[in-house]
Amino acid sequence: MLRRLDLRGTQLTTRQLAEVMPRAVLDVTAALDAVAPVIADVRARGAAALRDAAQRFDQVRPQHLRVPQSALQEALEQLDPQVRQALELCAAHNRAGHQAQLPVEKETEIVPGGRVTQRWVPVRRVGLYVPGGLAVYPSSVVMNTVAAQVAGVEQIALASPPQKDFGGLPHPTILAACALLGVTEVYAVGGAQAVAMLAYGAQVEDDTDRADLAAAGLSGEQLCEPVDVITGPGNVYVAAAKRAVRAVVGIDAEAGPTEIAVLAGGTADPELVAADLLSQAEHDPHAGSVLITDSTSLADAVDAALARRLAATRHAQRATTALSGPQSGTVLVRDLEQGIAVANAYAAEHLEVLTAQAPAVARRVRNAGAVFVGPYSPVPLGDYLAGSNHVLPTGGTARFAAGLSVMAYIKPVQVIEYDAAALAALTPALTALAEAEDLPAHGEAARARLG
Repeated sequence: MLRRLDLRGTQLTTRQLAEVMPRAVLDVTAALDAVAPVIADVRARGAAALRDAAQRFDQVRPQHLRVPQSALQEALEQLDPQVRQALELCAAHNRAGHQAQLPVEKETEIVPGGRVTQRWVPVRRVGLYVPGGLAVYPSSVVMNTVAAQVAGVEQIALASPPQKDFGGLPHPTILAACALLGVTEVYAVGGAQAVAMLAYGAQVEDDTDRADLAAAGLSGEQLCEPVDVITGPGNVYVAAAKRAVRAVVGIDAEAGPTEIAVLAGGTADPELVAADLLSQAEHDPHAGSVLITDSTSLADAVDAALARRLAATRHAQRATTALSGPQSGTVLVRDLEQGIAVANAYAAEHLEVLTAQAPAVARRVRNAGAVFVGPYSPVPLGDYLAGSNHVLPTGGTARFAAGLSVMAYIKPVQVIEYDAAALAALTPALTALAEAEDLPAHGEAARARLG
């Protein structure tokens, strides 16, 4: 079922391992050329360009770019009670997990009379993107929104693609999740045009836009005010647009197709491994599912289990494409040591550890977006209810990047406060450094305070 890569007789470096591992191809650079005119058009024409782009890419021309409050409330009222209860549980767990991430302000006395305080300040306004392609992701509304709320962000604007089947509004489950979390500024805008709107803002087009603003208690010609940070997953065009605007706003990451790696020993249950590989393969034909094991018998059993499960799953065609693609496969390793090295070189978005002494093995993993330990911690738990965030680095970027957290919305600010005696004590050294760098006015600025 899964193609196999046998590394048992190799002695590859970390870089070589990363290069031979199964991986989805995400050419963000090529997509930049496609999104550049879209971004320029939104900057120039605002709401008119947003509607034109929706008609072109989403096959619908939304009447309301800013979703009316009545539509948000109606979506919440019509939400399935079980789904509502699950979203509330998801939000509660997510809030608890993110509260633990908040840094603490700390004051340090450098010298007597001189101190530096490390403050953590939330950005004022953020833009959240929630995709609307092959699946509906109300859980992404929770993951992005709760992290921003816990961080203390004052204003949250959320964009999600207009849906032809829902009158040009985003999917009602997305709207219901927004209403549930108190997000009232929601836009029926998707793709690169949504990123452009959030980064640069957009002017109104007609009286409908003005009426929607008035209903929200706003006035003027600004449909959407620019934000400070944009977060949220999306397709390659959303990733390219985020790269294009990152000099203007902060971004979380350029997310690629989802991926899972399972580091498993011979005692792992092949049915569980197969179920977890399939759980990510159903996301997207480009999703990556990788098994890393030193057991050929486990690899054979997983293939058999996958064949059975694919025959019964709802999204069999999509999952089959993902599992048979170059981004998926079984990697055979000599032993656990090589397996850990391969896992660190691959740097998976999601890594499951299903080995003997799994907690100890998991602590040896340096590179992963999130690590799921043992047979009762499957990746879908992290997608919804674990209390972790499911917006994670993909494509090997977990070597240097982390999953979405409150830190995406908080910036450190250093506050320096010295008294006269402390400054006087350091002025000779300050002056010496200033002269060494041929910046004499630096030294003069200090001496001017000392009379």
